[in-house]
Amino acid sequence: MRRRDARVQEPGTLGARGAARHGEAPGTPRHMNAPKGLPLWLKVTAVTVSVLLVAGIAFAAYWVIRLQSNISKAPLSAGATRTEAAANDATDRLQILILGSDTRDGKNSQYGSTQDSTGYGQSDVMMLLDISADNKRVSLTSFPRDLLVNVPSCTDPKTNTVYQPHSNVMINSAMAEAGIGCAVDTVNKLTGLQIDHFMMADFNAVKELSNAVGGVNVCVSDAVYDPDSGLRLPQGTSSVQGEQALAFLRTRHGFGDGSDLGRIQAQQGFLSSLTRKIKSDGTLGNPQSLLSIADAVTKNLTVDEGLASVQSLLTIGSRLKDVDLSKVAFVSVPTQPAAVDPNRLELVQPQATQLFAAMRANLDLTTPGATAAPSASPSPAASGAPSGSAAPAPSAPPVPAYDKALQTVTVADGTGIASRGKEIAAALVGGGFTKAAHFLAAAVPKTVVYYGAGYADVAPDVANLLGIPASQVEPSNGIVGVQVYIGSDFDSGTKYGVASVPADVVKQTAGDVKCQAVNPALVAR
Repeated sequence: MRRRDARVQEPGTLGARGAARHGEAPGTPRHMNAPKGLPLWLKVTAVTVSVLLVAGIAFAAYWVIRLQSNISKAPLSAGATRTEAAANDATDRLQILILGSDTRDGKNSQYGSTQDSTGYGQSDVMMLLDISADNKRVSLTSFPRDLLVNVPSCTDPKTNTVYQPHSNVMINSAMAEAGIGCAVDTVNKLTGLQIDHFMMADFNAVKELSNAVGGVNVCVSDAVYDPDSGLRLPQGTSSVQGEQALAFLRTRHGFGDGSDLGRIQAQQGFLSSLTRKIKSDGTLGNPQSLLSIADAVTKNLTVDEGLASVQSLLTIGSRLKDVDLSKVAFVSVPTQPAAVDPNRLELVQPQATQLFAAMRANLDLTTPGATAAPSASPSPAASGAPSGSAAPAPSAPPVPAYDKALQTVTVADGTGIASRGKEIAAALVGGGFTKAAHFLAAAVPKTVVYYGAGYADVAPDVANLLGIPASQVEPSNGIVGVQVYIGSDFDSGTKYGVASVPADVVKQTAGDVKCQAVNPALVAR
C-alpha cells in the first residue's frame, strides 16, 4: 500500500521540489538555466545614472526654454539690400552692432518719462563688436551719439511706413522711426560694412549684468558726484554694480571735458575692466556662471532673427573665452566738433575713412600702419586695358631724366571726402614732387592720372608713387603737366587699393588699467 501523499518518481531523476531547489526546470540542462538576479550595487548604480540623466536633460531643457523665452527679436535691416552671405557664427569673422536703448518703458520708467524717448527710442550706446575668424582679435568701435550722419531710407517693419533719408542728423536717432534695423543700415552705409547681427539692451541689463558678475572695478581721478545720473564715487578704485554701475555708464558730464567723448572713454574703461574680470574668473568656461549671466542679459535683450537662439549666443560667448586681452581693442571713430554745430560731432577726414577701410580689410587695429593689398585686381575690362591682356603692375621707376621739384602736378579731389586731396598732395610732396597742389572737383568713381604734352615720362612716375595701375594713366589735351583725378575708389590711404590702420584709433585694450579723468565741474569737495 502506498501512502496517499507519496509521489511517483522515475529512477535517476529529481522531483519537482528538487528541481525548484536547484533553480532548474525539470529536464533542462544546467548551462541553459536563466541567469541569477543582478547584484544590488549594480541595480543602485543603474537607477542613479538614470535619475541623473533625466535630471540633466530636464535641467538643460529648463534653461533652454527659460533663456529662449527671455529673448526678444527684431529685423536686422529696415530695407537695405544685403550682398554678402550670412556668416557662420562659429567659424567666420563676425560683426555685431551693440546698442543701448534709452527707452523709458516698463522697468526703465524710473529714468524718465516715455516722452524722453519717442517711437522705438534712441540708441544711448552704439558699439561695433568685430570678432576675427580665428578668434585671436576683437575690436569694439564706439560711435558717439552726437555724431552727425546721413540716415538712409528705412521701412518700419511693423507698419510698413517708408521714411525718407535724413541728412546731418545725430546717429542715435537712426532707429527712432523705423526700428533697430535702420540703425544697422545707417552704420553699414557709414562704414561700407555689412553687419551680421545686433544686440540691443536697456538700462536694466547693465544693472543685472553687473550684479551677476559681483561688481566691476572702476577708477576715477577724483571724488565725483553727478546729480543728473546719481553717480557718486570716491577717488581711486571702486567696485560698482546695480544703480552705480548704470550711473557710471550713463553720466553725460562726469568725465573728461563733460562731452560724449568722455562718456565713451568711461564706457570703454568699464567694459575693459568687465572683460578682465570675466577672464580672470573663468566665467566663459564655467557653465553655472555663464547661465547666470545669460539669464540676466537675455531678460533685457533684443536681437536679430539670426541670434535669437540660446545656442547662437553660447557659441559667440565660447569664441571670446581665449582671446588675449592685449588684442581686445577699444576704438573710437575719429571726430571733431561739427562745423554746422559745435555741440555736435563730425568725422575727421581722412582718418575716419582710413579706419573704415582698415575695418573692411579686416586689419589688426592694434597695429598702426598695418596695410593690406587690394583683395582683387581690377579686371582688364574694368581697368580699360585691352581684352585678354593684364594691366601691368607698377614697378620701381628708373632715375628720371627730369627734376621732380620742377614738375607741375595737381590733385583733383573727386572723392567727396573733405581734405582727401590735401592728403594725396602731401604724399606727392613727400615723394619729391614738391610743387603738388590740390583742388575740389566733381565726384567720380574711378581714379585716373592724366598728362599733357611733354609729360609722358612724368605721369607714370606719379602713378607709381601712388600705386595707381599703369592702365589708369591717360594723355589729355586739356591738361597742363600731370593731374591725379582721385575718385571714390581711392578714398583712403596713400597707396591705391591699399588699406592701412591710422594712428591713435585704439584708445585702450582690455589689458590696460586706466583711471577716468573727472570733469573738474563735478569733482566732489
